[in-house]
Amino acid sequence: MPANCQHELTLNQETKVTQAPLRAVVIGAGIGGLSATLRLAHAGLAVTVIDMAPTPGGKMRTRASVAGPVDIGPTVMTLKPVFEALFADVGARLSDHVTLIPETVLARHFWRDGATLDLGNDADRNAAAIRAFGGDAAERQFRRFCARAARLYAAFEGPMLHAPEPRLTGLTAHVLKNPDLIPAMAPGRSLASSLASQFSDPRLRQLFGRYATYVGGSPYKSPAVLGLIWHSEASGVWRVAGGMHKLATAMQKLAQDKGAQFRFGTRAVRIEQQDGHVTAVHLENGSRLATDLVVFNGDPKALVEGHLGNGPRKAVPVAGVAARSLSAFVWGFAAEPVGVDLAHHNVFFCADPKREFADLAAGRMPTDGTLYVCAQDRGGDAPFGPERFEIILNGPPGHPSTPEDAYTCKTRTFETLASMGLRFSPTPDISALTMPADFNRAFPASDGSLYGLSPHGMMASFQRPTARTAIRGLYLAGGGAHPGAGIPMACLSGRHAAAAILSDLALISMSRPTATHGGMSTGSAMTGRVRSPSSVS
Repeated sequence: MPANCQHELTLNQETKVTQAPLRAVVIGAGIGGLSATLRLAHAGLAVTVIDMAPTPGGKMRTRASVAGPVDIGPTVMTLKPVFEALFADVGARLSDHVTLIPETVLARHFWRDGATLDLGNDADRNAAAIRAFGGDAAERQFRRFCARAARLYAAFEGPMLHAPEPRLTGLTAHVLKNPDLIPAMAPGRSLASSLASQFSDPRLRQLFGRYATYVGGSPYKSPAVLGLIWHSEASGVWRVAGGMHKLATAMQKLAQDKGAQFRFGTRAVRIEQQDGHVTAVHLENGSRLATDLVVFNGDPKALVEGHLGNGPRKAVPVAGVAARSLSAFVWGFAAEPVGVDLAHHNVFFCADPKREFADLAAGRMPTDGTLYVCAQDRGGDAPFGPERFEIILNGPPGHPSTPEDAYTCKTRTFETLASMGLRFSPTPDISALTMPADFNRAFPASDGSLYGLSPHGMMASFQRPTARTAIRGLYLAGGGAHPGAGIPMACLSGRHAAAAILSDLALISMSRPTATHGGMSTGSAMTGRVRSPSSVS
């Protein structure tokens, strides 16, 4: 339905709410913002999306190279049904808009002792590979670990990932009905501690402990339940043909087809309020966008610190933004690799993970850190000529990231890889490096944290802000909001934000005394009759 038309919210088979076109401003064109935009535009709202960047995607960004755009953010899609549901919700099919290529090798792992291990999308092949790698005992331990991760994922998927507002009481009740989950959850234990009791081979502990970094945490401080991340990856991983940014541009185009407008290179500086309700968004260029509601798809910490004016400072609890997840040093470049045979995803493990995470906890770039290498053009036959690469070294949030740090990172990254048999021709210049301070500039108030709230501690998932804020008409989406980091989670956050908005609109409309059986016509369901904008913040 075109955005300039009236829209209807179907409440049941007999009662409908009809209202004047509502205006929504979405701040940030990341995956969470795009997910909310699609659903709101499909519902008939007049949606305007603004973003500081020149293109959509948020952290799903690219860097130019001689071989074409290099992904310097997420590199694969997991939990594909989340995106299939998004497109289906707006009357489209994911497969009509992007081409997905299943990864048969999830990752190729390298250790300092020369050992390698491929894990893929076939459980029995993985078990055989583990047996060849570590023996019969390792295989048995791996199969038990997989079963445990599957139980945890099944238990947490509904009450945590898909619930708009996860509640400890609800999860507790679920666990009490299924007491066999308690040993799998290993309450009070870290992921590293749990893995130490599950695997006798320290290399496998290191491998599966790495999944804590997927949500920006240390395996020594993150809860054992994060072992379920393995199940989500083992359930299927897909590349997007042309690069991950193609997913963001496809979502943007579909939203535009539904009437949404996008304004890139535009920065929001203030959310205006009247009587505790948002009324407008002010832009850096001095313009004012009147609106009935706002979806903020940035780091919620930006609200708390006043980056959008003083009014939203108390929109979310400080506890939901205080503890920061990891940042990263990210290389994006094109070169010819020399040496080891690479898969699409490759992990070069450090010698001592305890030392790596101790450095990170102390706010330092790891002296010897694990390196993730995405060979973007691999997955079939090795290409000829320069290939596109993304290399990630975990970094601490708030890192000052001086020019000297860039040269240090270059030395540590490429000397480590060379010692493990991988070289690049040419070695990239420091201009190909994005550091934590660069991420903080690109995503204000984030401290360079790429995953929002730290996942450390059992209560972290319940402290993360949800879609509704303390300010009427202001909603959250993105990796800083529930259910958390990663593109499937960000996509779900957009669904939760859109659902909260449409639910609130329906409730407000139904509460008006003009409601009639079979339908009604009102003014703005969010603001009603607006008074003089004398009271703003």
